[in-house]
Amino acid sequence: MVIPVDDTISLVFLEEEHAEPLFTLVDDNRDYLKEWLPWVDKMQTVENFKAYIADTKKCATEKTDFGYAILVDKKIAGRIGVHHINIMHRIGEIGYWLADGFQGRGIATKCCTALIQYGFTNLGLNRIEIKCATANIKSSAIAEKLGFKNEGTIREGELLHGKFIDLYLYSMLKSEWTK
Repeated sequence: MVIPVDDTISLVFLEEEHAEPLFTLVDDNRDYLKEWLPWVDKMQTVENFKAYIADTKKCATEKTDFGYAILVDKKIAGRIGVHHINIMHRIGEIGYWLADGFQGRGIATKCCTALIQYGFTNLGLNRIEIKCATANIKSSAIAEKLGFKNEGTIREGELLHGKFIDLYLYSMLKSEWTK
């Protein structure tokens, strides 16, 4: 499945064929990505990515997680997804990352916009959340640019490299998005 974003950007549902290019992208950007992503050090092989993609596909059949590769000019630039979907309460959480060199071009904001629209219209979500480290200024800026409401701080909400960090909790309701 492909979600078109614009003429040069698309979101492609994760398949096993993405394991090697995702591994290469992460491996080439390991120091850059691990500043805010706790899972980077655990992804050491193509097999790690194959297992992750298989798990994501299993979760998609259960409608609890939908993972996509971000393609810019048909080249993988990062990953985005709707995760931790609570079907009963119709809540999902968006997570995203881009490799160094793709930052500052509006790619993440455009991809989030497309995935938010998909979440509200195709997945039937009523609430979408974004969580990010309080010190992650770039990720906070994306949530705020999209009009998400900062609901507060989740104290010590994530373990990052052996240290607990605080997270901002942002949310968007379907009724706010359609306005």
